[in-house]
Amino acid sequence: MNRQALQDIHGVVLLDKPPGWGSTDALSRVKRLLGARKAGHGGTLDPMATGLLPLAFGQATRFSHESLEAQKTYSARVLFGITTDSGDADGKPLAHHPVAFDEPALRVALQAFVGEIDQVPPMFSALKRDGKPLYEYARAGETVERAPRRVTIESLELISLSVPEGARAGEPGSLQAWIRVCCSKGTYIRTLAEDVGARLGCGAHLTALRRERIGSLSIDDSLTLEQIEAMAPEARLQCLRPADSLIAALPPMVLDEPHARRFLHGQRLRLAAPQEPPPKVARVRVYAGAQLIGTGTLDDGLLAPIRLVSQDP
Repeated sequence: MNRQALQDIHGVVLLDKPPGWGSTDALSRVKRLLGARKAGHGGTLDPMATGLLPLAFGQATRFSHESLEAQKTYSARVLFGITTDSGDADGKPLAHHPVAFDEPALRVALQAFVGEIDQVPPMFSALKRDGKPLYEYARAGETVERAPRRVTIESLELISLSVPEGARAGEPGSLQAWIRVCCSKGTYIRTLAEDVGARLGCGAHLTALRRERIGSLSIDDSLTLEQIEAMAPEARLQCLRPADSLIAALPPMVLDEPHARRFLHGQRLRLAAPQEPPPKVARVRVYAGAQLIGTGTLDDGLLAPIRLVSQDP
């Protein structure tokens, strides 16, 4: 598509990312299909992973970071008895151990990780050390020190426990489990799988991962690449959600025209009558009438802008 064909498109597409695609590649594909000038995504998924990937276009890119901060829900398949260098099925096998636990023992092990826990980020990650991503060290066969990070596992549910086809009881790889994880930002599900396997004494790695929710956004409302590709150009544009779908979890605040004008000029506003939420520090989404104009913080009646939306969308 040539540059002249690009449009200033504003809104959000909830994509069900297919396996084998990088998040940036999937974004580029949808961006071309829409003919959008500006785009960004909210939260990287590994190529192996599938599921919810919010794609923001135009003005909505100002709020794509909200997806990075939000609570997330994943379903994950874990294979026990085999560890890999990456913590998932894309890595090289490191060790094989017998598998000798039952379902009650697995449930107990899972519950041990609910709440605030410390995780050591995996070497195969995009975190940087001395300006270089950790995965570059890992690919060179190097291991560097990583400080543990505090994350929160809100819930950890066992969906099913089964024997993979062809596996024999007790052997490495003889049990696999589907689990559902609701967690804070920064949680590595690969690391969680490894840690559960270590607690059970047999090791484990991740063999499938699907992101089901990000904050209030659900995979149930998403579209696949195939669905988008099959649409006429006009129908694709009709699938765009408004920019404020990315910040729907924030309480709304509506300003009259004079206050909205000042807010859009970056001014702090002392509100005569504090609105909901109650007078305390809170992040809010701000509207002029029905039009989203940005986000701000409300502190005891003082509204301060955080991000502003251009009024010529």
